[in-house]
Amino acid sequence: MPSIQEAMNLGDLLKFEASHFYSRDRVTVAANQNLKLGCVVAIAPDGLVKALEPDAIDSLNEAAGVLIVDADATLIDCDALIVSRHAIVAHRALIWPPSITPEQKVLAINQLKRLGVLVRTAV
Repeated sequence: MPSIQEAMNLGDLLKFEASHFYSRDRVTVAANQNLKLGCVVAIAPDGLVKALEPDAIDSLNEAAGVLIVDADATLIDCDALIVSRHAIVAHRALIWPPSITPEQKVLAINQLKRLGVLVRTAV
């Protein structure tokens, strides 16, 4: 019998957020990306959101939040929601770039922490 695996959901990722949606920001995800809930994101110089790129030489190398919805911008820009302040997210639910190093991951977690987005391993 095949095993059943449930997809990641908001409850798996978001462990705390402030009331009245204070923790959330509405953003626009740049085209040519299909980002999933839990993706650590950055804000490009043009103001659009993209997946974190730790090796970038611009603002794409700085974590700005975590997607709390799927965002399929494969064809065109799309609206999405991120937590970017006063929140707690589960480490196991975060989606990182495949090539991120352990040092870059620690740096990104610290960048999130400075924003008030705490990454917890035991939640």
